[in-house]
Amino acid sequence: MNSRNEGLEKRLDQVSGILIGLTVLLLPLDAWPNAPEALTAFVALWEHGIMWIFAAEYAARIWLARRRSRYLVSFYGLLDAATILPYFLAPGFGLQELRCLRLLRLLRLSKAVRYSEATRRFAAALSEARGEAIVFLCATATVLYVASYGIWYFEHEAQPEAFATIFHSLWWAVATLTTVGYGDVYPITVGGKVFTSVIAFLSLGVVASLAGLVAAALTKVARRQNDEPDPPP
Repeated sequence: MNSRNEGLEKRLDQVSGILIGLTVLLLPLDAWPNAPEALTAFVALWEHGIMWIFAAEYAARIWLARRRSRYLVSFYGLLDAATILPYFLAPGFGLQELRCLRLLRLLRLSKAVRYSEATRRFAAALSEARGEAIVFLCATATVLYVASYGIWYFEHEAQPEAFATIFHSLWWAVATLTTVGYGDVYPITVGGKVFTSVIAFLSLGVVASLAGLVAAALTKVARRQNDEPDPPP
């Protein structure tokens, strides 16, 4: 990318950063009950204006990109596209679909990650560890299935409403495996309690493994950015 394009992209980053900051301040006004009509009209006008500006920004970034096809499928390219997608899809949907699309407007706040060195480093770390992350996700899915089936096997007769099927048991498995443990669904049989104890200890390893993957990848990315050699395996 030549110096002229780099200068244009830098100015684009500055303007977009200011607009995102204003969006963060104005977005809560959309959920203000009994808001004055003038304020509601202003928020609606801002909503339309900011989306067209973001659309123009997306087009400009495609034009400025050295390899446009690569930008379109990159993390930031997909994020920029997802930011404007709900607005331009909204006219083709009904009321129920519109409510779901309105939730996607929160994606525009995530555009701020572009301007944070820490978040860029975190994204690079996730890309660095994507192979290990896929293996981790597959292993986690397997443990979730085993936990769901196991707790259903031990508890469905004692608690037919809470553990009616394996799909009902999946909520308990997720809450236990992530070490959240809401306590709304819990085992009451001896077998269920023993099984839960095993799963609880396994969940500690799952969380620690994920944290270790991310920490190792962040260290590797930081060392590379500082031009330090990686330690020998």
